[in-house]
This record gives sequence, C-alpha cells and structure tokens, in this order.
Amino acid sequence: MAESRLYAIVGLGNPGAEYDRTRHNAGFWFVDALAAAYRGSFRTEAKFFAEVARVRIGNSDVLLVKPSTFMNRSGQAIQALAAFYKLDPADILVVHDEMDLPVGAMRLKLAGGHGGHNGLRSVHQHIGEGYRRLRVGIGHPGSKELVLGYVLGRASVADDKLIHQGIANAAAAIPVWLEQSWDKAMQQLHSAQLAN
Repeated sequence: MAESRLYAIVGLGNPGAEYDRTRHNAGFWFVDALAAAYRGSFRTEAKFFAEVARVRIGNSDVLLVKPSTFMNRSGQAIQALAAFYKLDPADILVVHDEMDLPVGAMRLKLAGGHGGHNGLRSVHQHIGEGYRRLRVGIGHPGSKELVLGYVLGRASVADDKLIHQGIANAAAAIPVWLEQSWDKAMQQLHSAQLAN
C-alpha cells in the first residue's frame, strides 16, 4: 500500500492569551476549528517553534500548526517543520488574516507575493513563495494609521460571526483539496460563499 502523503496547514497568529481573540489570529482560529473537527490536540513542539496537532483528513495525514514565534517570525517555524518532514512548499497551506478581503470572505491561492503581510514576508524569506494560502477576510479599517490597532483588536460580534462562518466554509473545502484537487476546493469554497 502506498504511503499517504503528509501535508501541513499552518495558521498564522501571535501566541499568548492577550492576542487570542484579535483579528491577526484568524489563522489560529482556522487550525483550531480543524483540530476540533478531526479530534486533534495540540502539543508544544520546541524543535518546530510551534504547537502541532496531527490529524487524519480522508486518506491524508495533516499537521496542524500554530507557530509560537510571533507573527513576524512565522517562517522560522514553517522552515523547521518543512526541513524535518521534507515537505514541498506546495504541500503547505498557510492561513492568514487578509485586510484586502471583506469580513468573512475566504480565498484559496497558490503562490504569489506577500502583500505587505509581516507573517507572509517571514514565510517568503524562509521557504520562498511557492506555498498555498488561505486568505481570511477581516476587512480594512479605512486608513493606514488605523491598521495596527485594527489587526490587534477584537472583531465585533457581527464580524466575528461572519469570520467563523467563512472558516466553516473553508474547512469544508480542505478534504476536497486533499482528496480531489486544489481547483475543486477553490470552486467549492467560492460556491459556498455565494450561497451564504
């Protein structure tokens, strides 16, 4: 029997209770949702600078990862994990907050630039740009001066609900990617959002 392929889904965020519910931690929210759905539990893995849960999604083994470095050093954890497990960048899905998308909108994307996102900038520096992304829409505060307080602030109850609905839609697309194809997962996620 062929050995199943290993994937990593890395949520970006900042460690610590004070950052838990901030918009910048939307990536953590996503991997937490997958861990809950597939009965995974996170353990601190010092050699990966991260908390890691291993789950089975369909026929694939998936590492769910929450770097314990701060956002702007996320790439360090991903590089350590990729080197240890010999993961190709295309086997890594990085989940991050995205101000250029409306609140709750979700987009799957393969490769591309970092768009000024400090977490993605660090990932680029460590493994290049060939990895997959899930962009979690958090909306934009309207002006550049407000950005830092916005991403490190908590979403309103209404926005939080929209983001978590989007996370549920995106989580449902993950087995489609792993079992069928990336394009089908993108199509399913797009259709799910149109239906909401």
